[in-house]
Amino acid sequence: MGVVTKRSSMTFFSDGSDHYSHRVRIVLAEKGITVDLLDINPTNKPDELADLNPYNSLPTLLDRDLVLYESKVMMEYLDERFPHPPLLPVYPVARAQSRLWVHRIEKEWSPLVDLLTSDESAKKVDKARKELRESIIGVSPIFVDRPFFMSDEFSLVDCCVLPILWRLPFFGIDLPEKQVKPLLDYMERSFSRDGFIDSLSEAEREMR
Repeated sequence: MGVVTKRSSMTFFSDGSDHYSHRVRIVLAEKGITVDLLDINPTNKPDELADLNPYNSLPTLLDRDLVLYESKVMMEYLDERFPHPPLLPVYPVARAQSRLWVHRIEKEWSPLVDLLTSDESAKKVDKARKELRESIIGVSPIFVDRPFFMSDEFSLVDCCVLPILWRLPFFGIDLPEKQVKPLLDYMERSFSRDGFIDSLSEAEREMR
């Protein structure tokens, strides 16, 4: 997954179908970080994971003696540890705004995605599908003026948004083409990035 001059002693325990794992894989790929990527079946986790992570959860990132088990913390850590290319703005105000967008995605979209991949009742899943579709249609106008999510540069916000957008066909969500053309252009632009293509697991490649 990309090459850096120095061999990384980093291991990433990833769920190949999970959007939280995917966002971290995008960061790893965009920065060309050498990593031992372990594609873990969430129903059959290795014992080593429970020894490393008190929650025995995926994703988990191991870097020498450091163990991280929260995707947003991993993303920011990787951005600070491997500064190029930067995935957060330099200036504090813009940086705070990016973090706030990530927070909003976590609060508004991630729970709906989690419902769509759960064993909840068909009624709850349908409601989540409808809510997510409407919310995504609602953000389309922000891509009229800027190439990325509220930014001129590819950022951690995009790393959180794109795994969700990639999964829309898999969730049975179709978008009205004329109404969301700026969003569809953003998706096409972003999905063709080398970093995004390199980030995809086998399971994710089959989603489209």
